[in-house]
Amino acid sequence: MDNNYRVCFTGVGGQGTLLATMVLAEAAIFAGHNVLASEVHGMAQRGGVVESSIMIGDLKSPIISDGEADVLVGFEPLETYRAIQKCSADSVVISNCVPVMPFSVAIGKGTYPEVETLFARIRPRVRQLVTLDAPALGRKAGAVLSANVVMIGALAKSAALPIPTEAFEHTIRTKTKKKFVEINLKAFELGFGAS
Repeated sequence: MDNNYRVCFTGVGGQGTLLATMVLAEAAIFAGHNVLASEVHGMAQRGGVVESSIMIGDLKSPIISDGEADVLVGFEPLETYRAIQKCSADSVVISNCVPVMPFSVAIGKGTYPEVETLFARIRPRVRQLVTLDAPALGRKAGAVLSANVVMIGALAKSAALPIPTEAFEHTIRTKTKKKFVEINLKAFELGFGAS
């Protein structure tokens, strides 16, 4: 890996993927790095796919082509698996292990694959796979909605990004809703410790 870092986020609407993207981008800027960001919104309000990317360093395009992601952060296991083409053998993948059932599965018209089967297919294709129960850690921090910040904590620990934890903590204190600051700081700490 050179001095540039490509981080891809994927999840479904309502998981806080875009807030997590903002926290990473702001922390990288606070740490003195150049940052490019892009977001792709699917049917986010209806549980559709949400993808975003952050480029840290001297990169000119906010797009991550197949095989270019240094890190893939998946907020939903099946979406993590679907985005694996963005990774190479040197990539780190950080994934929540709790599924969000698509509408077709909820009404009995489809089946959801076994999460461990998905992870077993990902593991040999990348350098490292980190999995965690982000909603449970969010609840432990004080709010299940802070699962996205749990994922940022895991990212901060596992991905060897050039961003000190102080930059993430500063960003959480200054860029997230005041009433959730302490919960989000705890969620970050729990994610950092779980990875």
